[in-house]
Amino acid sequence: MATIYEVSELAGVSLATVSRVVNKNARVSDKTKEKVLNAMKELGYKPNSIAQSLASNRSNSIGLLVSELHGPFFGAMMSGIEAELRAAGKHTIIASGHSDEKTEQDSIEFLVGRKCDALILHAEAVSDEFLLELSKGTTPFVIINRIVPGIEEHCISLDNEHGGYLATKYLIEKGHTQFAYVSGPNWKKDARDRYAGHLRALAEQGLTQHPKLLVEGNFQQSGGRYGLEQCLSANLPFTALVCGNDEMASGAITRAREADLSVPDDFSIIGFDNIIYADYLFPKLTTIEYPVQKMGQMAAKLILANTYRIETGELTTEFTPRLIERDSCVNL
Repeated sequence: MATIYEVSELAGVSLATVSRVVNKNARVSDKTKEKVLNAMKELGYKPNSIAQSLASNRSNSIGLLVSELHGPFFGAMMSGIEAELRAAGKHTIIASGHSDEKTEQDSIEFLVGRKCDALILHAEAVSDEFLLELSKGTTPFVIINRIVPGIEEHCISLDNEHGGYLATKYLIEKGHTQFAYVSGPNWKKDARDRYAGHLRALAEQGLTQHPKLLVEGNFQQSGGRYGLEQCLSANLPFTALVCGNDEMASGAITRAREADLSVPDDFSIIGFDNIIYADYLFPKLTTIEYPVQKMGQMAAKLILANTYRIETGELTTEFTPRLIERDSCVNL
């Protein structure tokens, strides 16, 4: 196996110059860099990542905590983050928290222990106090979909309340006044915020949400099936079903078809997230876009800019949801 000394001799440069090229140091001319890279290619030289880390005090890896490793929502998030980091020559170490406080803490401590240069966290269950304490350490981090008072500059957020408002306002403008609502888990802030937006839209028109047509779901297809079953069993009229996310909306559409009900002829359905298959459901799902892939990319850009001092263009921490109109809602 070729060594850095052989690369140095073949390229006719010093060991320090080879090291700078390997570690992507800008203080090397393009001509010299090309000579070194050509020598590395000719000799089949592969840099030792451990040695690089020791020399640069960087692991060139970023730890990523997500709630789950499956599903279109987290898949889009991970894809956006990994692509942005890989393009910059960085690698991602992924751990899951399963929306459990102890598991999230253990996963974060694991990533810190792996000497990650920085962390990107989709942390739902750990307390603000835990994250504030984490911010006092030496490992920088960015949080997605959460604002922690005192470290707002670390947080990338979506206005979930406004998204919930947009969904219900859209249906009201179509003439709907009788609503069923399937929320996400009430302990999750984004679920509570979306429902708060729903209530704000109703209140503007002097409308209220009937408690028997309000069901707590789980942000999964099974929650949408269960939610629709509960609403139908209440034997109360509703012309629109608002779901806290697209997965539950898809479950509700499937359950409606099994009950010989037609969407949107019997009732309209709107979701939240605009996951990849929302456009392939029947009917195509009207929803609120949650730009999770772009938010993941932005989290990676913030890490690259602040940790590695890599220019990544314009940075922002606030995202705004928007309505995606398709076929699952009709005018009354």
